Amino acid sequence: MASAGIGGSVEGLHPVRAALAAGRVRVVTVERSRRDLDDLVSEARAAGASVETVDDVRPLAQTESPQGVVARARPIPFAPLEGLLEPPDGLPIPALVVLDHLEDPRNVGAIARSALAAGMTGMVVPRRRAAPLSALAFKAAAGAFEHLPVASVSSIADCAARAARAGVWSVGLEAQGERPIFGLELLAEPVALFVGSERSGLSRLVRARLDVTAFIPMDGRADSLNAATASALACFETSRLRASGGSLQ
Repeated sequence: MASAGIGGSVEGLHPVRAALAAGRVRVVTVERSRRDLDDLVSEARAAGASVETVDDVRPLAQTESPQGVVARARPIPFAPLEGLLEPPDGLPIPALVVLDHLEDPRNVGAIARSALAAGMTGMVVPRRRAAPLSALAFKAAAGAFEHLPVASVSSIADCAARAARAGVWSVGLEAQGERPIFGLELLAEPVALFVGSERSGLSRLVRARLDVTAFIPMDGRADSLNAATASALACFETSRLRASGGSLQ
């Protein structure tokens, strides 16, 4: 059965604060010795959340350093893919990041953080065989998932096909891509950026359905970037081209 949403468990100061600001936290658990969390406790009570104190929150945590606080919250519902590909009038044209079975939740969270900062309009993740959108991903995202819509799909290859039907260009990030990502005019159009897994990159089925693959020009002494760094560069190039009306200047 598919998950109803993400973010039911949140930990770390910034992610918990962001969830509180979104009004979805039910219970906050803090270490009683952490006087530096008094302001957060006040925020939690003001937001109507219950507050519990324990000697050590680590047995309740999913990450290694929860910063003395964990929270239970109402999950954030997944967004429908159709709404991300064909947003209502008045909303920005699509600029999506599509993750092709990434395995490290820290990369997923970091990509979400960069995508939000660059003004991307949503993220698409596979429902199975990929890093879960867990407390670890939320911590790396530093609150981004509270604002960035996320769709969950059964097939990333089918997502590319659906993007084409909706008039959204599909651009895959690949070290041996056809064109450089910088100055790629398609980024100023409705676009979905496809990011491959850390070990194997874009899958064969996904690559076959893309409109173009793009690479990041690099000094020859380095042959690759990790998924989060490559995604950040592509997202901010998308933002730059849109702000300049697609100009290369």
